[in-house]
Order: sequence, then structure tokens, then C-alpha cells
Amino acid sequence: MKLEGVLPFARNLLEKAVGAGGAVVDATMGNGHDTLFLARLVGKNGAVFAFDVQPEALEATRERLSEHDALNQASLFLAGHEQAAEFIPASYHGKIKGAIFNLGYLPGSDKSVITKPATTIAAVEKLLEMMAPEGIIVLVVYHGHEGGAAERDSLIDYVSRLDQKKAHVLQYQFINQQNHPPFIIAIEKR
Repeated sequence: MKLEGVLPFARNLLEKAVGAGGAVVDATMGNGHDTLFLARLVGKNGAVFAFDVQPEALEATRERLSEHDALNQASLFLAGHEQAAEFIPASYHGKIKGAIFNLGYLPGSDKSVITKPATTIAAVEKLLEMMAPEGIIVLVVYHGHEGGAAERDSLIDYVSRLDQKKAHVLQYQFINQQNHPPFIIAIEKR
């Protein structure tokens, strides 16, 4: 048996929770890799809602989706993930089956623009309300940058206090790797 890396494990969790025709959220669209993955996962009849605060992330994602004929499946928003409930139509509330966050900064861009504990936790709280039962939120936590440790610690504190009758929480990480390896926090709504 070979242990699964963090990103493949994150996608595996989403594949188990989300089916064709489902609704999903990419809370940090970045360069569009997860947005495209989610679009393929839900298929032509599904819906992807993707968020980022950086115009270059939205443009990179739009280009990636367009190259793969998946642009019509996604709604891209130049907005923070904490605003998801304001942008996702009410008809999808209670029906979201999966969401992914890649926390930290946009690779290849300004490293001072990072995800923050308060907005990330606010987004998770709102998404938990909008999730369908057995829906899953996957947070890939990159914490080796300035501000990353504070977000990591705040998130772990927050998810540790979630009522186990309302959510199951998993942490998946390699503990013997150097240089602050990323890890996953997965939250399954009960």
C-alpha cells in the first residue's frame, strides 16, 4: 500500500461525496486547477461556484476552464469565500455536496495576499449551513508562510470545537516531513 499525498487525498474525499449533477464550491480558485476538477466531477448538469479576491486568479481560472470546454459549468466570483452565501443562489442552499479551500497565497503572485483566519472560519461556517447532509468541506492548509501558522492554529481550534453530532472532522497529514508540509482538514456534515 502506498500512502496518498495531500492533494490526491483531498480529491479522493470530494469524489466520494460529490456526484454528477451536484453543486460544489471552490473557495479559493487560485489558478483554476480545483475549479476544473470540480467541473469535471459534477459534469454538464452540475454547478460550480468559485471564489477568489484576486483578479489574476479569476482570469487564470476562466482561461483554464475555457481551454477544457468547462466554462459554462462554473460561476466565477471576484469575492472572498466568506461571501459565498451572498452569491450562491438560495435554490442551492442545503444542496452543496462539496467544497475545497487551498489556504495560503496564490502561487506565483504577491505572497502578502493570503487567506486569513477570520474570513476562512466565517466561510466554513456559512458553507456548513449550505451543505447537504454528508457533504464535505476539504481545507488544504498551507502554513509555512507568514500568517500561515496563525490561520492553522485558529482553524484547528475552531474545528476541534464543532459538535460531533453535526459534523465529523478529520485531519490528514504527514508528521515526519520538513518545511511545514501542507495537511488536510476535512469536515463532513452529519
